[in-house]
Amino acid sequence: MDLKVLVSFLNDFASLSLAESWDNVGLLVEPSPPHVVNTLFLTNDLTEEVMEEALQKKADLVLSYHPPIFKPLKRITWQTWKERLVIRALENRVGIYSPHTAYDAAPHGVNTWLAKGLGACTTVPLHSSATSNYPTKGGHRIEFSSHSAENLETVLSRLRETPGVSLVATLPARVDGEEQTRVSLNCTQHALLQVVALLSQNTPLYEKTEIMSLQKPLLADTGMGRLCTLKESVAVSVLIERMKSHLRLPHVRLAIGAGKSLESEVKVVALCAGSGTSVLQGTEADLYLTGEMSHHDVLDAVAKGITVILCEHSNSERGFLLELQMLLATHLENKIQVIVSERDRDPLQVA
Repeated sequence: MDLKVLVSFLNDFASLSLAESWDNVGLLVEPSPPHVVNTLFLTNDLTEEVMEEALQKKADLVLSYHPPIFKPLKRITWQTWKERLVIRALENRVGIYSPHTAYDAAPHGVNTWLAKGLGACTTVPLHSSATSNYPTKGGHRIEFSSHSAENLETVLSRLRETPGVSLVATLPARVDGEEQTRVSLNCTQHALLQVVALLSQNTPLYEKTEIMSLQKPLLADTGMGRLCTLKESVAVSVLIERMKSHLRLPHVRLAIGAGKSLESEVKVVALCAGSGTSVLQGTEADLYLTGEMSHHDVLDAVAKGITVILCEHSNSERGFLLELQMLLATHLENKIQVIVSERDRDPLQVA
């Protein structure tokens, strides 16, 4: 399969518009075209050891959940391991693609997979995603018509000087059989009052004025984290065993909420794969489940009577790759080989 075709498919599988604004997602390393992909190699982290494995298995494209290129690289030399990854990828004609938080937010993504370990439950995103096909500047769209070109230019000049106003377009229009100019602009809530005041001062020169909210509609089942309500309450100890089994881990870290015990009943779980502090913070739940949290954030949760289970960062994500392998193989109709790294592992272990 041609690389561009496969990348287009991957972008459709989980839209990159779902990723957080700070993230670095998509095709990060592209060999010179044309580039045919016969083997797609999945990993949670692309380390030098994992890259060696990918080369041994003749991978043409590496899908690394975490982006190996995050901070900008100012040079590509043999000095650092991330620079060496780029060099080896290009020398061996291997592409690198990273979905990261796009897969966190997707309805069929990492957080939904993590929730499956809890048992029967209903889930909703903690922070819902919004569609991305709306203007991003300003909270309101104002459209109006003018039949006075001279007066319109004066008003437009004042609008351009108004903070929080962004002109979108001025187009010829026919209103009630008369040739006029139709103006569209975006503005903030604060600027909205100034724009309306300016137009009202020039009535009736400005007609057919419309004000629309540009708030982005939320996407169902899409977003960061999950709030899970169990069908039947279970003890903390039971959930621990369920998650250890789901994540294939011999142990997890545990902080018991104030006034709670291993036998305390859990009905509502808030979870977030990876580092979940910013997503989980302030959520009311019986238990928090994530990869890692800072010491003080754990103390804060415990003080509120919330029990915390920590699995280590990548342990809360890596198991999704096996499910992703099956999903991609099905959607791609087995046109290419999809394999999962055997050397990818969490860097932390108990000594």
